[in-house]
Amino acid sequence: MKRYPERLLVAAVPLLLAACASVGTAPPPAPGAGGMTLPQTPGPAVAADRDSAVPTSPGLSTQTSPVPGSDAGPASDLPAAAEPPPLPPVSGNRAVIALLDRAQQDTVTGRPEAAGATLERALRIEPRNARLWHELAQLRLAQGQYAQSIALAQKSNSFAATQRRLQAMNWRVIAQSRIAQGNAAEGQKALALASELER
Repeated sequence: MKRYPERLLVAAVPLLLAACASVGTAPPPAPGAGGMTLPQTPGPAVAADRDSAVPTSPGLSTQTSPVPGSDAGPASDLPAAAEPPPLPPVSGNRAVIALLDRAQQDTVTGRPEAAGATLERALRIEPRNARLWHELAQLRLAQGQYAQSIALAQKSNSFAATQRRLQAMNWRVIAQSRIAQGNAAEGQKALALASELER
């Protein structure tokens, strides 16, 4: 009777060993799955595989959430805005182009007086250049010299006979100057003329 439990134990050991050996094995692939099995590794390794599968370029973000204030769809789905025709070149004269570039640089760096003097030099070379008169009108508007800004924009319009876009830009300068002077009614008239020229 004392040997009976020992015999059971001897018979049970192979069964226990077989059960332990089968615990760590993966189940066979499901029928129809083409032999593919999901990885049995823990979550972090799967995440690393996912990251490595997405090619990235330096400077590009892989974030896919939309930018605030923009549509979620791709930019190619958005209708293209109708752009007005470009302004003609300022001048064919290299000296005038260089002076205009310098004036714009002076404006950006906070030197409006130097910019005005440079534009006036350019106008001495090409006194009938409508674009230069417009640039000077904008500069005077920014300086708060509203009466002079209006006069310069009107002078630009006198030379911009076929340049409707430039004429519209001049009328907008006039409108802003009129409104700044406290004459909202005349400012609205100037804006209406600008809108008419932009059609």
